[in-house]
Amino acid sequence: MSKVSVMIEGGKATAAAPLGPALGPLGVDVGAIVDKINEKTATFNGMKVPVEIEVNSDKTFEVSVGTPPMSALIKKELNLQKAAGNPKTEKAGNISLEQVKNIAKSKQDSLSSYKLKSSVKEVVGTCDSMGIYVEGKKASEFIKDIESGQYDSQLQE
Repeated sequence: MSKVSVMIEGGKATAAAPLGPALGPLGVDVGAIVDKINEKTATFNGMKVPVEIEVNSDKTFEVSVGTPPMSALIKKELNLQKAAGNPKTEKAGNISLEQVKNIAKSKQDSLSSYKLKSSVKEVVGTCDSMGIYVEGKKASEFIKDIESGQYDSQLQE
């Protein structure tokens, strides 16, 4: 079995580099793999997504798609081009708790947390480093509110 790992823009894989040169020598149907990747990554349009292709000796293949980096999901949720240059002094945007929960749920498999509350704190931590406020508060303040139990009723699984 051979593995090929690449970063692809969601829904825009082509037989050109990096896929074609990596898959061509394996003797597989590159077009079919490209179609499968585009189908699986369509919801991540405009974002780079980690993709892994496993090619078996009988030329069958399996495509696995990861999730984009947390910062990319946050920027997409807020329609931002970039985060704050200096997050300590600049505000790049404001995100709702509901949006944070959606991101946390979509990243659940790749986070170190198993509980929604902890996953939300990871997302909010990323917001803090990007200059993104949560519910109108600095992300670091919002984490303190989560830890005090203020949002427990909204973070039930």
